[in-house]
Amino acid sequence: MPRQKTQLVNNEIYHICLRAVGDDVIFKDDNDYFRGIFSIYEFNNANTVKIWRRRRDRIQEKKNSELYPLREGTIANNRDCFVEVLAFCFMPNHIHLLIRQLKDSGISSFMQKVGGGYAQYFNNRYERKGHLFNQFKAIHIRSDKQLKNVVTYIHCNPISLVSAGWKTKGIENTGKIMEFLEKEYRWSSLFDYLGTKNFTSITTRGFILKLMEGSDGIKSDVKNWVQYNKIENFHYGEFEE
Repeated sequence: MPRQKTQLVNNEIYHICLRAVGDDVIFKDDNDYFRGIFSIYEFNNANTVKIWRRRRDRIQEKKNSELYPLREGTIANNRDCFVEVLAFCFMPNHIHLLIRQLKDSGISSFMQKVGGGYAQYFNNRYERKGHLFNQFKAIHIRSDKQLKNVVTYIHCNPISLVSAGWKTKGIENTGKIMEFLEKEYRWSSLFDYLGTKNFTSITTRGFILKLMEGSDGIKSDVKNWVQYNKIENFHYGEFEE
């Protein structure tokens, strides 16, 4: 996976998109999603990473329980993080991340580790060879308004899985879509932002919760976009599905 050419600055926030080569599916079942999410925790470390000793089919404790990266057998007590993960969403063929760079070349190093580590797992599991991801794209977040908009955009990404073309055709049943986002699609940070424990160790949420006036504010912004398909002054075309 080639490195991002844009200069990435410490303590600044970026919206990252990592997409599969050829838009192929990279998450085929729950084990793949769990492994991917586990990777963005475990590989966020400048120290040598020793992957959890469990086999991939034991990554999850229970299907409906939280993933606990801080259990015995992780490197929790020896972490030197590249980035701070503020929000994320995993889609079948790409990943969205909202991250703050903590050290020089932190984002590039983090994405290289995540992309390479998950590709190795995926290639071994599905007996394939070659690159799995394209070069990641990064958009610098320059204002509070842009930050609020991108948090909403990231968490609304899964709508396309149940309502294809919704951005042009609109949504007929807002309640059904909100239930899908709030209660069914767990492969993003939205559950944790709304107070349902899911992958709490992955993200740092205090700053975003304060900016967006808590869980109610985040839910309101998501609902407004679902209803009206509009975020003021937000252009997402570069990352369009």
